[in-house]
Amino acid sequence: MKSERIKLLDERRLRNDGRRARDLRPIKIEVGLLKNADGSAYLEQGKNKVIVAVYGPREVHPRHLALPDRAILRVRYHMAPFSVPERKSPSPSRREIELSKVIREALEPAIFLNYYPKTAIDVFIEILEADGGTRCASITAAAVALADAGIPMRDLVSAVAVGKVEGTIVLDLNHLEDQYGEADMPVAMMPSLGQITLLQADGMLSKEEFEEGLRLAIEGIKIIYRKQKEALKEKYRSIVGEVYEEGE
Repeated sequence: MKSERIKLLDERRLRNDGRRARDLRPIKIEVGLLKNADGSAYLEQGKNKVIVAVYGPREVHPRHLALPDRAILRVRYHMAPFSVPERKSPSPSRREIELSKVIREALEPAIFLNYYPKTAIDVFIEILEADGGTRCASITAAAVALADAGIPMRDLVSAVAVGKVEGTIVLDLNHLEDQYGEADMPVAMMPSLGQITLLQADGMLSKEEFEEGLRLAIEGIKIIYRKQKEALKEKYRSIVGEVYEEGE
């Protein structure tokens, strides 16, 4: 089995980065870093570093692609050549094209696309450093960037992966756990609505393990959701403070 190639849990059942099974990696979110974008967000989750820019709603080009009753959400997920140890080709890979679609489908249910017919909302995701779970980190960061752009949303979307490592269900897989573990299950949801927008699974999980993993993912998502809201509040708290100081 893949998990036999490398030891992922020590004798104390701690993971290779020192976390316990139910621990998230440290998360940092910053909002509004890119002045030329309508909305932007930067996220660090463990060693992952992701930056997202949102543009729109704006006119669709070519125009025949526009939809008469709603906006088009377009997502581009891209890994920088220097984001992984072995230099990656800058051209889009099949995996990047697939993940662009997966991320778009996870975000679409949260957005009131019908508010902006015949327009496009573009989401550009750049992975600056990758260490497992980049699709979930991208969804989390993209939702914050969409909110920063003022796009009307039913709720933020938060995401995290759970998996099975040496028979133990663990939260927020890193690269080694993703590569050598026995299962990987990314989950995204709108937490305040309790609606899951993404659920994928790779590997073998029993019914009991699946249910345990889903419960653990939801616990982690609730923590990530709080951090998303705190990051958005912090940006606008600082803006209000600046306006107040200028008015004095």
